[in-house]
Amino acid sequence: MFASATTPSDSYKQVGVETGVMAASPHKLILMLFEGALLSLSVAGEALAQKDVAAKGKAISKAIEILTNGLKASLDFEQGGELAERLAALYDYMTDRLLYANLHNDAAALAEVQGLLKEIKGAWEEIANDPAVVSASQGQA
Repeated sequence: MFASATTPSDSYKQVGVETGVMAASPHKLILMLFEGALLSLSVAGEALAQKDVAAKGKAISKAIEILTNGLKASLDFEQGGELAERLAALYDYMTDRLLYANLHNDAAALAEVQGLLKEIKGAWEEIANDPAVVSASQGQA
């Protein structure tokens, strides 16, 4: 359950993250996925600038994992209908752009995906104040 940590500080951080995930509402979990993907892309951008190929590849792979096995996998196509389908297509597009960025060391492609993720995350944050989302989140707690 816990990732191996090398220091007590790392262990504390890991426990904090896992506790936050267990206590989070479904809405908050999606926000955490956006935050994780954006953080990974920030790390990838820094690694790209420093010509650290291994770190760039690892960070981009992590962002792709969040996009495909986190954000896209969480879509509810029955209830979400056309919106879920469009988001799935957008997540696929972002994945393709990240693969391109990794292969071609393309900072512009990384920035494009970061911008798209920030826009979707912003919309997700906006609906957090929707009474239906708030009541559903309180029912999960």
